[in-house]
Amino acid sequence: MSANDRMLLDSLLEGQRSDWSSTLSDDQAFEFFVCAQILKDYNISLDEVLTGIVGGSGDGGIDGVYTFLDDQLLAEDSAVFDDDFRANTYRRNVDIALLLVQAKSSTSFGEIAIDKVSVSARSLLNFDTSESDLLDLYSQELVNKVELFRSALRRLTPRFPKVKVHFIYASRGDATNVHPRVSRKANKLCKQFETMIRGTSGSVTFLGAYELWQLASKRPTSTLQLSYQDSMTSGNSHVALVTLRDYIAFLTKEDGQLRRHIFDWNVRDYLGNMEVTREIRQSLIDETAPNFWWLNNGVTMICSTVSSQGRTFTFEDVQIVNGLQTSYSIVEALEGVREDSSVLDRLVLVRILETEDYETRDKVIRATNKQTNVSAASLRATEDIQRQIELYLVSKQWFYERRKNYYRNRGKPKGRIVQIPFLAQTIMAIGLSRPNDARARPTSLLKSDADYTTVFAEQTPLPVYLWALKVQRIVNNFLQVHMSEPSERTNLRFHLAMLVTARLFGSRVYNPGQLAVLASEDPDIKERDLEDCLVTLRTVMATLMADASRTPEQIAKSKEFVEVVLRSEGF
Repeated sequence: MSANDRMLLDSLLEGQRSDWSSTLSDDQAFEFFVCAQILKDYNISLDEVLTGIVGGSGDGGIDGVYTFLDDQLLAEDSAVFDDDFRANTYRRNVDIALLLVQAKSSTSFGEIAIDKVSVSARSLLNFDTSESDLLDLYSQELVNKVELFRSALRRLTPRFPKVKVHFIYASRGDATNVHPRVSRKANKLCKQFETMIRGTSGSVTFLGAYELWQLASKRPTSTLQLSYQDSMTSGNSHVALVTLRDYIAFLTKEDGQLRRHIFDWNVRDYLGNMEVTREIRQSLIDETAPNFWWLNNGVTMICSTVSSQGRTFTFEDVQIVNGLQTSYSIVEALEGVREDSSVLDRLVLVRILETEDYETRDKVIRATNKQTNVSAASLRATEDIQRQIELYLVSKQWFYERRKNYYRNRGKPKGRIVQIPFLAQTIMAIGLSRPNDARARPTSLLKSDADYTTVFAEQTPLPVYLWALKVQRIVNNFLQVHMSEPSERTNLRFHLAMLVTARLFGSRVYNPGQLAVLASEDPDIKERDLEDCLVTLRTVMATLMADASRTPEQIAKSKEFVEVVLRSEGF
């Protein structure tokens, strides 16, 4: 390995660290950088990357833990964990992947890192080991993240899931020159994964300075091609008939996996074994059925630019905004079909609109989903208030991603990129004094119409959203310095933001609109005030833990904790 590889990586690390947060220690910055690069193809937000970092005391030699269900990152309030969960709403052989990351800034790959993960896996992936027993050995945050995987696997066992366990070991060393003993231990770790959970596919990957540099320089593919049989064009819109063979080639990568990022703007996720998808599959596999496009409404795509040459469309920034159920059902039903099968010659109808106008895109998304039963919650990213917040924040050099990773893929400063769920949590905590809900429902706050209209009230002045974001970022950065345990940061960050805001306001905040004066004055938040508030939170937490057999996580999610904290401050 050239010394230049390490030099380039170190320069990149320094630049990205200042771009995200100067409060991160060298080790934290490296862990975050590594996880962000590894997870690029999963198209998750940077806030979601941070939620999986568990490095610290009791981490079992693991710095990052992420569980994906069909390439969708699982959170504690994901639908698979709902009380009314039904396994048959998920497709058979659903994919469950567990990613374990170790990031060491050393210049080599050592045996100890693999030994630690091997020991940890014997307990963490042993389903006979209870969660309480795991907490005797490992940190709350590590156990919580692994429990997402364990719980999802238990619940989805009737669907015969395809399970993958990946260990990624990253350092600033040379991945092409790993010591043979380390390589042998890596192979044993793979077999250990596969033995502990029957049918599991295990892997160990080494990433050195060169590989990390390559990942960091990699940009998401924005150009895709789609071959067609016939088409008609009017202005900047096109209608085409595409064979199922060509459509599947467009939807899938070289390894056969779906390009899930092209569905980011679709308003719904895959419904699985529902009546509509069963009917689609039946019409595909029935050789006596009429041509597929006679029976199906087809697919609607939006792109920034499109050109056509030789019966092939070339797209930039293409998104499928309607037709996810059709697309998934086509790929699933025809998996394993012979390449020369006549079924693949059937046609699907594809509508294409070329536009970069936000408002037009939003109208198309809403209109193409009106004919089916889609809840209002699914269309919220297209609403006027969301577009207004985005435009206001952009004018202040903050970037509000109504569509995941839109600004990240355009190279905007990472520390100023915000997603809808994070803003919702922030307003819930700071503007409504409900940090317990912000903590307990990281991805599902927007499912409730009542909560949504309260958080994103039209009468709330736009500067309030920006001010609240700044406060939460200040709090997050403060906690990076003053808290070594990821679980405590996760449990208390929204409560700390609520409490420091209440002190500035002079009382409890019941409505985001009440913060308009603070947003206008933008008072300094002093570190000593944050320290005082943190002492209050820790004191109340300790008292409640002594009075009942509850974990810090359970207390942080309770309304009681909020009420006691505010009363202790006289609010």
